[in-house]
Amino acid sequence: MIPETARIGSVPYLNAVPLTCGLEEGCRFLPPSTLAVELRAGRLEAALLSVTEALFAPGYPIVDGVAIASDGPVASVFLAHQDPLDERLTEVHLDPASCTSVNLLRVLLSARGLSPRFSPLADYDRERMPRNVLLIGDPAIRFSLGPHPHRLWDLGAAWKEWTGLPFVYAVWAVGESAATPALADRLRQARVLGLESMPHWVEHRPEFTREFRQSYLGGHIRYGLGDAEKAGIERFRQALDTHLQPRRPTVAPRYF
Repeated sequence: MIPETARIGSVPYLNAVPLTCGLEEGCRFLPPSTLAVELRAGRLEAALLSVTEALFAPGYPIVDGVAIASDGPVASVFLAHQDPLDERLTEVHLDPASCTSVNLLRVLLSARGLSPRFSPLADYDRERMPRNVLLIGDPAIRFSLGPHPHRLWDLGAAWKEWTGLPFVYAVWAVGESAATPALADRLRQARVLGLESMPHWVEHRPEFTREFRQSYLGGHIRYGLGDAEKAGIERFRQALDTHLQPRRPTVAPRYF
């Protein structure tokens, strides 16, 4: 029975909590970029993977019906910038943890005719935060809720404005040999349990304030993978093919 012993990985962010309900005991919590390495190496059978990693060739089977997405502002993926979003934006520092957020930013800037220099972000020290920096996940939320001199360009809102579609940040991607109906059903059931437990997460999780948890988990973040989200994934795949330099081959998503 593979599903009961499957090696599963997720991200250590608040937005993933409802998707790992009942899976916590055997789940490894790692940054998105590390999950990609572990899944590729076969040390994980399933991972809540940045959608870009599931789209770059050769791709992975994707569990249907489950995602981390937004249909507008996401509140945890943004470009914090002090320079205007025009030709004066010459350098952006990147949190390397998420392949998808980095590539979404590249696509959105390229669509505006902008190609700044990208540099790695050393750390999240508020006192040394660069003028223009991509921030993601819980560290991004902590930054946004504190004092700072930056303007915040929410990438979920920017994508929605540009395409009219939801944006999918992460999906359950599964190694080829582990892509069984039983494992997919187990991951979908975790989502069902997590959504049923949403009032508990809002009331009792330690991250941030109750008001923020309510608006974030109960509003900004969406956990379904339906037709609109799939259209958003396909539009993003096309955008990667058009705007990403150097170009990397993509593959059409495979849902099961």
